[in-house]
Amino acid sequence: MSIKGYLALENHSDEVSKGERFEFGANWTRFLSVLDDERIKQAKNSLEKMLGTADLSGKTFIDIGSGSGLFSLSARMMGATVRSFDFDPKSVACTKELRRRYFPDDADWVVEEGSVLDKRFIGSLGRYDIVYSWGVLHHTGQMWDALANVAPLAKTKGKLFIAIYNDQGRASKGWTLVKKIYCSGRMGRFMMKLMFYPYFALGRLVADVLKRRNPLTSYAEYKKSRGMSVVHDWVDWLGGYPFEVAKPEEIFEFFQQKGFELQRLKTCGGGLGCNEFVFVKNASEG
Repeated sequence: MSIKGYLALENHSDEVSKGERFEFGANWTRFLSVLDDERIKQAKNSLEKMLGTADLSGKTFIDIGSGSGLFSLSARMMGATVRSFDFDPKSVACTKELRRRYFPDDADWVVEEGSVLDKRFIGSLGRYDIVYSWGVLHHTGQMWDALANVAPLAKTKGKLFIAIYNDQGRASKGWTLVKKIYCSGRMGRFMMKLMFYPYFALGRLVADVLKRRNPLTSYAEYKKSRGMSVVHDWVDWLGGYPFEVAKPEEIFEFFQQKGFELQRLKTCGGGLGCNEFVFVKNASEG
């Protein structure tokens, strides 16, 4: 391991031990045990829908905060040349594992460790046709700096696809406290799971009843939402700290000032979850 990689590992471990950061990579490691062809298919479908194409041949794709590596894999399967990086060493290992499984020794898929807050590192990455960061930048502890750092990575006419937690006002402040308690140690994790797993399960049951869905098949069908796993998403939500939020108009105005035009928007309806944005870069950053 390089000195730079060792220092990043130490910084990450230190933040986790202090309760300042959720260990996303450990959750993604468990997720790989349930990853199957159907989940991969749904992940690809979600990319195709938001990007407006099923063919990324000849395109360059950077995955900022690659997590499990599922969407890096999806982009590579769609023909893109992919670069993936994450601050969490275990997430980097997950992404490398998926490359090993599906694209061993592939020169067109680079996986590395790095931080979106490291301007020197970001400045060394070049420019891309598609800059992708789903549900990541609000977990850096410096969301607006992270958003500013990703903007230059997009080529002119390139696309920026990000997802950022919706600002729910007081509710968001309440969830921040929940996440902080969850990351405080074993007792905090136990307490939050004990409280919120039944809450989440009951909420899904009520939603299924109201929408006249079969509750017995609802969980099995969850993978159709970006190929994810419901329980792993619960853990990701409860532990996802640092935690920041933004209103859709704040994200829109931020990138408009940097020469981006909004191409597609998918909101969470003002509730819990992420708003998804696809921007096109029409000018050099101002």
